[in-house]
Amino acid sequence: MAYKPKTVATNDSVIDYLATLDESQQRDSQILVAMMQQVSGEQPVLWGKIIGFGKYHYKSRSGIEADWPLIGFAPRKGKLSLYLTYEAAEFSDDLDKVGKHEVGKGCIYFKNLDHAHLGELEKLIAKAYEKSKELL
Repeated sequence: MAYKPKTVATNDSVIDYLATLDESQQRDSQILVAMMQQVSGEQPVLWGKIIGFGKYHYKSRSGIEADWPLIGFAPRKGKLSLYLTYEAAEFSDDLDKVGKHEVGKGCIYFKNLDHAHLGELEKLIAKAYEKSKELL
């Protein structure tokens, strides 16, 4: 049986999805949508609960193939998960300028954007997007 990815692009409304979030998450999500749309020139697309911009096709070492957004984020309970690259640690110098965060393998986590330096965050998103386009 062929592999079916769980996270796929949908035609669901990003606006309707954002309306289901609490006020703080809505505010932060609207900021990130505007930034990522500006940087990428792409419209936001819901990939399950991830709001993504652009798309690339990847093949893992194990042979699994799927599509994934070039950049995106997910408003999660108590945090924002930014999907900017497959290796988030490579942006550690840039992240230090952005504000308080945590780094996972491919995610950058913010509790919220209240203490983030938004100008530096937009620069980081732009840098990550340019790097992600190399995957195309």
